[in-house]
Amino acid sequence: MTKKQKKTLNRILLVLAIFIVLLLFDNLGAFVNVPKFIQFVIYLVPYIVIGYDVIKKAAVNISHGQVFDENFLMMIATFGAFGIGEYSEALAVMLFYQVGELFQSYAVGKSRQSITELMSIAPETANKVLEDGSAIEIDPEEVSIGDILLVRAGEKIPVDAQVVEGDSFIDTAALTGESVPRRVRTGDEVISGCLNGEGILKVRATKAYEDSTVAKILELVENASNKKSRMENFITRFARYYTPVVTIGALLLAIIPPLLGQIAFSDSIRRACIFLIVSCPCALVISVPLGFFGGIGASSKIGVLVKGSNFLELTALLDTVVFDKTGTLTKGEFKVTELIPADNSSDKRIEDKEKDLLRIAAHGESLSNHPIARSVLMAYTEGTSLIDNGNWKNTIDFSLVDEASSKEISGRGLSVSFQGKELLLGNDKLLEDNGISFTKLQSVGTVVYVAYDGAYQGAVVISDVIKEGAKEALSEMKKAGVKKTVMLTGDRTAAAEDVAKKVGADMVFAELLPADKVSKLENLLLSEDNGSKLAFVGDGINDAPVLMRADVGIAMGSLGSDAAIEAADIVIMDDDIGKISTTIGIARKTVRIVKENIVFALAVKLIILVLGALGLTTMWLAVFGDVGVAVIAILNSMRALKYKK
Repeated sequence: MTKKQKKTLNRILLVLAIFIVLLLFDNLGAFVNVPKFIQFVIYLVPYIVIGYDVIKKAAVNISHGQVFDENFLMMIATFGAFGIGEYSEALAVMLFYQVGELFQSYAVGKSRQSITELMSIAPETANKVLEDGSAIEIDPEEVSIGDILLVRAGEKIPVDAQVVEGDSFIDTAALTGESVPRRVRTGDEVISGCLNGEGILKVRATKAYEDSTVAKILELVENASNKKSRMENFITRFARYYTPVVTIGALLLAIIPPLLGQIAFSDSIRRACIFLIVSCPCALVISVPLGFFGGIGASSKIGVLVKGSNFLELTALLDTVVFDKTGTLTKGEFKVTELIPADNSSDKRIEDKEKDLLRIAAHGESLSNHPIARSVLMAYTEGTSLIDNGNWKNTIDFSLVDEASSKEISGRGLSVSFQGKELLLGNDKLLEDNGISFTKLQSVGTVVYVAYDGAYQGAVVISDVIKEGAKEALSEMKKAGVKKTVMLTGDRTAAAEDVAKKVGADMVFAELLPADKVSKLENLLLSEDNGSKLAFVGDGINDAPVLMRADVGIAMGSLGSDAAIEAADIVIMDDDIGKISTTIGIARKTVRIVKENIVFALAVKLIILVLGALGLTTMWLAVFGDVGVAVIAILNSMRALKYKK
């Protein structure tokens, strides 16, 4: 509890003790012979102790032209109760209203806790390394690009940077929700807000603090509350008109029946007070935004940042999820997935043939910087599971390759002298142009044909690797209520259809330019049923236009990506595509809770309002209609903070 909450609690306990004593005296007949004025003063003292801040707020708001709020309703209702001699009811109404306010304040604090924990990722200091090797402590905002910073064990990385010295494990849990530390060493990129483990790191700042990941995230979280859902906007507008209407209704209820000679003024004022007490809209005004805030908090716990309750509300309505392929469903890392030696009469084992094929290809590609060349080289030098479960590794012998003879053949591949003889590496057209006989392969990946000394040696197939858990993630989305999954990509049709089949996507559109993706998304949006929404999931860099056009833009694998944070509505802080279904589940639970609160609060209040107008209820039931309903609605809203799959 905060100091203010503890102070309020002490006031409540004090006045509650006085109230119980006064009730006992009243029931024992101790006040029978006490003049009304003395009774008024006896009850007024604890009333002022417990309600002075409510009366003060009401007076200040009235002076500013904001008349109709819950403080005004409580003040007028309790003043009216005092006016007709219902002193114990007046004190009880204010006392239990304060109990509800304290509970509400505590609940809001609890729901903010996960957001507050996220806000704590901001580093307080940075250690700048000077030219003489010493380090001085500076404010992170004073760090310039290129500065060398010292990050000791247990310290937060102040800005996005690159490791220049050291080896350590960094804890990214506050940003990604991932509990397993990530190892970093010289040359690796690190982002601000992560906690350094046991080692000592020297890093070179690659961004200023205001452009770093941590600053972007904090700005995103701080602005999330400004983007209200439709239900929140409805409740705000509803309260704006609802409160004046019930206040005027209470005034008419207090005046008209006595003028018509139906009931006494004291009875009509009592009914009007009940009307005012139960009409207080705080159960709705607090529980609805609190529910959405809880949903945003639950999302942040798993490393998902939702930019506003409006996007959480839209996520609950998702019917179609559209994916980019590279970097979203696949890793965007090309690896050797097949080694296909030529079918010849050699007595070598197939594994030895594969080793020979990879050795020749790797030496030929060793002089190229092309991504495909690097993939072949990596398979040879770092091992591939296709040979000896990846335990077979080797080094390039550059003396076997004549660098001067190496030449790129546009649209075909390359030619190089290997051990004094010509080595060709490329597509089918390269071999056809050189009159080499070979068997054309129908593979979904990129095929590199290998010919040496005029003879076909085999082919190396390179493919983009599908992310672990991608198929399971799409299956979980279907369980979460998504009806259709679609994949858009600029890749070849055969490769795209192969990936779509492996991950279980319902539809696939291939060979699309960036502008084509937007057009295709527009068509999908037009085909959506009324009320259902569409999300696009991309890497946030090349897909910014599509992310912005979708009903909900979700950035995947965007740790440290400015484009993702700017363009997307929801940012998943690591590469876990499985968190999308969890976020959908959180959104749907949150919206369900909010709807429950609205229906429950309005129904109970309407019933008690009618009973109060007919004189069939008491102020105690009116207190339940206000405080009790608010407490129940708040408790229900807090369920949004916890989500289990």
